[in-house]
Amino acid sequence: MMELRHIRYFVVVAEECHFGRAAERLHIAQPPLSQQIKQLETELGVVLLHRTTRKVELTTAGARFLLRARSILAAIDAAGEEAGRIAEGLVGQVAIGFTGSATYELLPMLTRTLRQELPGVELDLKGEMLTPSQVVALHDRTLDIGFLRPPVRDPALEVVVFRREPLIVALPEEHRLACNDSVRLAELRDEPFISYPSYHRSVLHDAVYDACQRAGFRPASRHEVAETSTLITFVAAGLGVALVPASVRHLAVTGTAYRPLVVLR
Repeated sequence: MMELRHIRYFVVVAEECHFGRAAERLHIAQPPLSQQIKQLETELGVVLLHRTTRKVELTTAGARFLLRARSILAAIDAAGEEAGRIAEGLVGQVAIGFTGSATYELLPMLTRTLRQELPGVELDLKGEMLTPSQVVALHDRTLDIGFLRPPVRDPALEVVVFRREPLIVALPEEHRLACNDSVRLAELRDEPFISYPSYHRSVLHDAVYDACQRAGFRPASRHEVAETSTLITFVAAGLGVALVPASVRHLAVTGTAYRPLVVLR
């Protein structure tokens, strides 16, 4: 049966056109090398090399076989390299989820970096995912990594703090407070709020509610929306104000003004 080493030996002999030099390259003795080439020719049923006391020449069949042999070896080497890259996580597919705010700053930045650093990895990016939805997706393995907002009280998941960011206020562009450099949270006491979904469907809803309570009031939620882009569009339409993570300021929607938030009462 033809063996891979026979093909490798033949290629080296064909390149050197000399059994002695080929044997040196392969670090084997010349007689066993000559025997291996003979076995290959017997297996194929053709003569690949013309041998004389002075030189070795390829036959027509040998020249054609050399082309095929090189292709076979290149494919095997490529397969080995690819297997190694897969084992190291450099090739394959990764599904990544992003919360609404991370969708507009972190997702494009991370995507550019991953494409530069890991060009062999196919990215399956899922934006505008609420934290509870990401937790479910991580468990059923439709997500490999999730950029979400704590708290995530699930011992089966490894949670690492990537960064911290404050809340800011999104206001309609014509709002009375939009001309201020910053806005005190207490000044929003009587404002209608556009908020993320309640009943523990969004950790941001709870974070906003808790911040308002610390400022001495309960936010009057007029609309609840899951997508950050829709939330900001509602603000631009003058339907209310919203507290959002600072990264949302990268979502530029005409009619919306972002201002730093002072949370003291």
